[in-house]
Amino acid sequence: MRDEHADRGAPALHERLVVIDGHCDTAIPAAGYDFKSERVPPLDLCARNGTGHVDFPRLLEGGVTAQFFALFTDTVFVPRAREHTYMLLEAVESAVGRSGGRARLATTAAEVEAAKRDGALAAFLTIEGGEAIGESLDDLRAFYARGVRLMTLTWNRVNAIGRGAEHPGPDGLTPFGRRVVAEMEDLGMIVDVSHLCDQALDEVLAIARRPLVASHSNSRAVCDHRRNLSDAQAERIAATGGLVGVTFAGVFVDPDPAKVSVARVADHIDRLVSVVGAEHVGLGTDFDGFSAPYGLVMPDCSRLGELTAALQARGYAEADIAAIMGGNWLRVIRDVVG
Repeated sequence: MRDEHADRGAPALHERLVVIDGHCDTAIPAAGYDFKSERVPPLDLCARNGTGHVDFPRLLEGGVTAQFFALFTDTVFVPRAREHTYMLLEAVESAVGRSGGRARLATTAAEVEAAKRDGALAAFLTIEGGEAIGESLDDLRAFYARGVRLMTLTWNRVNAIGRGAEHPGPDGLTPFGRRVVAEMEDLGMIVDVSHLCDQALDEVLAIARRPLVASHSNSRAVCDHRRNLSDAQAERIAATGGLVGVTFAGVFVDPDPAKVSVARVADHIDRLVSVVGAEHVGLGTDFDGFSAPYGLVMPDCSRLGELTAALQARGYAEADIAAIMGGNWLRVIRDVVG
C-alpha cells in the first residue's frame, strides 16, 4: 500500500519512529579487543568515534531508540567463556554509567518507550553463544539477574545447547538445550535462533511456547547462505509471534561485495514481508561484527535513516515502516520480557 503521508519526508518520519536494532558486536571493541581477539585500546562508547560502526552519540544521531549489545565469546575465549562474558557486560555497564544519562540499561518495553520520550538510548544486554552458561541453568539465571534479556543459543560452533550453522547434524538440540529454552521462556528471556543449524532450528521451533527471534539473519531466497533463513523457516518463526531481524553483514546481504547496499537490504525486507508480513520483520544490523571487504550497507549507525527512506521510496505504509524499524521488536520485548 502506498503511504498517504509520504510527502512528509523520510527524515521527519524516521525521527518519529521507535527504532530498535536487535544485534551489534560493539561490546567487543568497548572491552578492548579487535576482530582477531587481540588487545587494543578500548572504544569509548560515550564519544563520537571515527572508527567502527556504533557509539552512543552516533546511535542517537541515527535515531536509534534501543540497541541490543551482544556479549560474544570468540573461539579463543571459549575455555573461560563465563568470565569473558562478564567482562564484556561490565564494559557496556561502565559506558552507560559514564554516559550522563544519554544511555540507560533497559530490561523492559516501558523503558524503551521512556527512552524515546526522553531522547535517550535504551541499551539491552544479550549473550551470543550459550558457551557463556556452560552446562549450568544457574549461570543462565545469574545472567538474567544481571540484566541479560536475550540469548543467541549458539554461534557457528557446537556447544552444550546444540549445533551451530557450520556444524549441521541430526542431533541439533541437546537435552540440556531443551531445558535452556524452557528456562529462558519461564524467566522471560528472548530465545534467539540465529546461528543455529537447520536441524537445531527445527527442534527449537517444535518446542517453543513463546515468540522466537532470529536476531540477525536474512532471506536465503535472496542470498543463499547457510546463516540466512528459508521462507519456511521464516514462516515458522513468525508463527510463534516472533520476528526476523535483517542484518547488514555483507556476506548475508549479497555474495558480491559491490552489490551490498541499502537497496539490497530492502530486497531482503521485501522478500521477508511477502512471506511473513511486515509485522514479523525487524532490524539486527550486526554492526561492528563485519568488515568492509565484504561490502558495507552504510558507514555506521548514524545513517540508519537511509533505510527508512528506502522503505518509504518503495511504497511501504508508515505503519509498516514503523513496525519494521522497531515496533515489532517492541512487541516481542513486551510479550516475552515484559
